[in-house]
Amino acid sequence: MSRFRLKYVQAWVDGEGRVHRYFRRRGYPRVPLPGLPGSIEFMTAYQVALAGPRVAIGAGRVKPGSASAVVAAYLDSQQFFGSKSPGTQRMRRGILERFRTTYGDLPFARLPTKWIEDQLDSKPPQAARSWLVTLRSLCEFAVKRGWLGANPAANIKLPSVKSDGFHTWTEDEIAQFEAHHPIGTKPRLALALLLYTAQRRSDVICMGRQHIKDGVLTVKQEKTGVTLAIPVHPHLRTVLNATPSAQLTFLVTATGKPYGGNHFSESFREWCDAAGLPKHCSAHGLRKAACRRLAEAGCSANEIAAISGHASLNEVARYTRAADQARLARNAMTRTVPRTKDESKVSKWTRV
Repeated sequence: MSRFRLKYVQAWVDGEGRVHRYFRRRGYPRVPLPGLPGSIEFMTAYQVALAGPRVAIGAGRVKPGSASAVVAAYLDSQQFFGSKSPGTQRMRRGILERFRTTYGDLPFARLPTKWIEDQLDSKPPQAARSWLVTLRSLCEFAVKRGWLGANPAANIKLPSVKSDGFHTWTEDEIAQFEAHHPIGTKPRLALALLLYTAQRRSDVICMGRQHIKDGVLTVKQEKTGVTLAIPVHPHLRTVLNATPSAQLTFLVTATGKPYGGNHFSESFREWCDAAGLPKHCSAHGLRKAACRRLAEAGCSANEIAAISGHASLNEVARYTRAADQARLARNAMTRTVPRTKDESKVSKWTRV
């Protein structure tokens, strides 16, 4: 007779020899399962438990209606998990964990708009924007669940921040890094992966030889979920051939493990410092430098986005506009340079 086994079913025998069976699944309530496995009674209870609602993380340890309870329910909801990338989830989880650590015991239904505005005034522009977007989503969730009558963050507007964001590496800065970190070193490998794939830090630290086939690197972006097929640049191929690795990822720590995002950023900062580069040179700035190079080579915004994976062409269009402006300016100035007497006699058919 074959053994009957179901997921999430645990059994134990008490001191009198009686068997007790329970449905135990992380994030769900524990449910006793009556009868013998496979019986109508047992299977009915099992199906009900399997389809039952999840229990919010930490819900049993907080006061109902408090900020902690609302945050716990939100972090365990489909609204949080279903439509947010892993990177966005990490960012928002950090904001909300700090929020409930400080204000967790307060009643969420009394959250005033004025308090939110005061909090925003105390934060730097970029941090304020991330904080507002996160709290607005939390409040939308609370309104749907009946913990708030209206979203107090819905109509709050922040002034636009005029900034080019991360610094785009110049050719001199790239050359300075390469001069200090020769081919065959880990820092040079990191720079090549960032510069010749135009991908984010979170995607570069996951790349390995298994992702390359027939000269094409396949990348599934963590932030967008989009899969890209990027031809391996000859310079990147040279660096990869000079730095063999038996690990699943090209970039590994001193202990042979894949990098975490923050650990990689810290290491890359140390490599930039060692090369004497300014603090504004970051890993993300190499992604922007890659887009700049593509634009200067005459690539269209769509062609650049096919490599970088930008969901919006607005960011990419800035590079193409700048490259086109520089190219047009050079051509215009060339026309104003007076020709010599001999040049003026050259037939128009032979001029380049």
